Amino acid sequence: MKKYKLVIFDLDGTLTDSAEGIINSVQYALKKLGIAEDDRYKLRAFIGPPLVNSFEQFYALSSLEAWQAVQYYREYYALNGMFENRVYKGIPSLLNRLQKYGRLMAVATSKPGVYAEQILDHFDMLKFFDQVAGSNLDGSMTDKAELIALVLNDFEYLPGDKIIMVGDRKHDVEGAQANGIDVAAVAYGYASQEELLYSQPSYIVDTVSELEKLLC
Repeated sequence: MKKYKLVIFDLDGTLTDSAEGIINSVQYALKKLGIAEDDRYKLRAFIGPPLVNSFEQFYALSSLEAWQAVQYYREYYALNGMFENRVYKGIPSLLNRLQKYGRLMAVATSKPGVYAEQILDHFDMLKFFDQVAGSNLDGSMTDKAELIALVLNDFEYLPGDKIIMVGDRKHDVEGAQANGIDVAAVAYGYASQEELLYSQPSYIVDTVSELEKLLC
């Protein structure tokens, strides 16, 4: 098994179980738009992809309406939603072990970088990461391939076969593939098994323990 020098992690569904806060924030935004949505499981689809795209896709909102929905979402998320969240069991020890072994680590998330850093700091995980790449509050830089490329630019001295992306949705897999690096899909996140199999990651792991065996 090859040993990777740089591990790039997604955040939601990979490092933390953020479903409660994201779903509450989406429900809040939809309610302010006059849309009642009581099916919380349906709203799990919002976890991972760029929010504007999800509001457009799942509720047939125009681009202007979707952007307004994002602003409403942030009203709740910035105050409450981001901390309605928990770290997956085993993640802190995994990160500590990788750091102890001298591995470099980064985060690439479609979530605004300012929120990602606050969440990581809140859960005492920011100290593990050499870089945190997230989207901008103006809606730019949400594409996962662009975010991974941004990370890779800072580690251009590393050969591609020494770098791996870890994420839970097809966007993570496709973003890694677009940048020519390996990708491990974690099945404990928010994607269906079908989504992960269809995206054809380099590896699929079912638990944090399996992920640790792969990376360490």
